Amino acid sequence: MRRPPRLTALLAGAAVMMASTALAVVGTASGAAAAPVCTVEYAVSGQWTGGFQGAVTVTNNSTALNGWSLGFSFPAGQVVSQGWGGKWTQSGAAVTVVNESWNARLDPGAKVTTGFIASWTGTNTAPAAFTLGGVPCTVDGPTTPPTTSPTDPPTTPPTTPPTTPPTSPPPTPVSGAPELTVSGNKFTDQNGAVRRLLGVNRSGGEFMCVQGYGIWDGPVDDASVKAIADWKANTVRIPLNEECWLGLDNIKPEYRGANYIDAVEDLVTKVLAHGMTPVLELHWTHGQYTGNSSGCADVHASCQKPMPNARYTPAFWTSVANTFKNDKRVVLDLFNEPYPDRATSTATQAWTCWRDGGTCPGIGYEVAGMQDLVDAVRATGAKNLILVPGIAYSNDLSQWLTYRPTDPAANLAAAWHVYNFNTCSTETCWNDTLAPVAAHVPLLAGEIGENTCGHAFIDRVMKWFDDRGLSYLGWTWNTWNCNSGPALITSYDGTPTAFGVGLRDHLRALAP
Repeated sequence: MRRPPRLTALLAGAAVMMASTALAVVGTASGAAAAPVCTVEYAVSGQWTGGFQGAVTVTNNSTALNGWSLGFSFPAGQVVSQGWGGKWTQSGAAVTVVNESWNARLDPGAKVTTGFIASWTGTNTAPAAFTLGGVPCTVDGPTTPPTTSPTDPPTTPPTTPPTTPPTSPPPTPVSGAPELTVSGNKFTDQNGAVRRLLGVNRSGGEFMCVQGYGIWDGPVDDASVKAIADWKANTVRIPLNEECWLGLDNIKPEYRGANYIDAVEDLVTKVLAHGMTPVLELHWTHGQYTGNSSGCADVHASCQKPMPNARYTPAFWTSVANTFKNDKRVVLDLFNEPYPDRATSTATQAWTCWRDGGTCPGIGYEVAGMQDLVDAVRATGAKNLILVPGIAYSNDLSQWLTYRPTDPAANLAAAWHVYNFNTCSTETCWNDTLAPVAAHVPLLAGEIGENTCGHAFIDRVMKWFDDRGLSYLGWTWNTWNCNSGPALITSYDGTPTAFGVGLRDHLRALAP
């Protein structure tokens, strides 16, 4: 969150990576024009007992479309449970997929791919016909693997019973915290099983040390970490302070340098021991900023700054990466909530500053861009998963794909934050700006919350993310006020606030 309180103010596992059992269907729509109106490719990319993952790719061979609707019918009782790349509906056997706002335009020769997860029983026969905008497509070739029938029926039963087509069951998730890898737009573990990050933030390490009160806000003993696991959380995000980690002399000796690092390592060990993924996130940094939306005038790491600084932040990530590079279970979240857009006058300036750093308009210190920080981590040899947030306090991912950093390890995902008072806090905005990103890379909502002491807003967030198999973490596992924190708990034994009960019950309902 933008300003954590000071002490004084205080379908998971369904989308899977599997061996391909692709089944192609190509159809051409008839019409007045000589060229076919469309080409449809239907493929089953993975199949397991009772379920399968498929995709439909449509190529527009006619004039440009501003909006499209794909129709087909399942012939064998298949039922879609999840869909992406379009708005999926099913009535009986009939399936309709309508464009999202971000992929509505389909130029001549352009392709659009939609994917889905569905159930099946008996046989998983492919659809035999498709329509695009109501124009039927004729099928060119078989829709199911061909079989050879004898010219004369056999006079005796076969000596061996007929076999069903081989299926590929989904990989079994590893036990405990996984080593996460980016596979397309999913997180996967060592076995190739799709994983979601679902859990909480544990605030304190970003502000207690710089305020001179300690390292953590509240207990971080084994019992308190177990209480998080008892909510069926599988991830804990841990905000950090770069001056405390690097041991700058404005921090009290007992809360800086080796003492601080040892405390972080100890908490990471406890989180891992309870089978949860630790996400180490840089929250507060050095650098004086007094411009628009300034959190403080202090040069030190005592509030949220608009961007990381070139003086200390690359060194911070070099040290953190060296500390944890031999344990890929640890995830690295580069910077809490960038807001260069508040300092610059154009979106292009903001996103360029975000990626490239250097001298940025409106920011008085030399900035370390996201590419600088990715480079600092990878230069250590660390292959850990890296999370990269957007701008506007991590609430804007509208140009994330255009400006995303280059990662030689290809293990990079997008991070996003949302509260009910943010600009992008509606399903329309999520469909327009998040869905395109989530179609290409894994997406984690690193902070979700609301200032109502209720959970109606995060219920909507969780549903939108659940429907797409995405990840989210509640802010925050601290005993603050449930609306100004917002705090998930009233006690470190896990007793929830009226806000936290929504997240707790939802996580428990999702748990296998």
